[in-house]
Amino acid sequence: MSAAKDELYALDVADARWRKSSKSLSTGDCVQVAELAGGAVAVRDSRHPERGDLRFTPQEWTAFCAGVRDGEFD
Repeated sequence: MSAAKDELYALDVADARWRKSSKSLSTGDCVQVAELAGGAVAVRDSRHPERGDLRFTPQEWTAFCAGVRDGEFD
């Protein structure tokens, strides 16, 4: 892992303000997103927050969102 990612995962997210993604399904399958310091973003499964989260640098998050919009993950 890069130094930037190490620093990102060292952040304490215990008090992060998680919000439900607008793309979550009405069936209860929800993705939660939290904004972190420096424009970073954390994502987790709302049904299983104990499993941890994925963390994205601002550049990674921008690229990920563009990929979703462009249908790269369909």
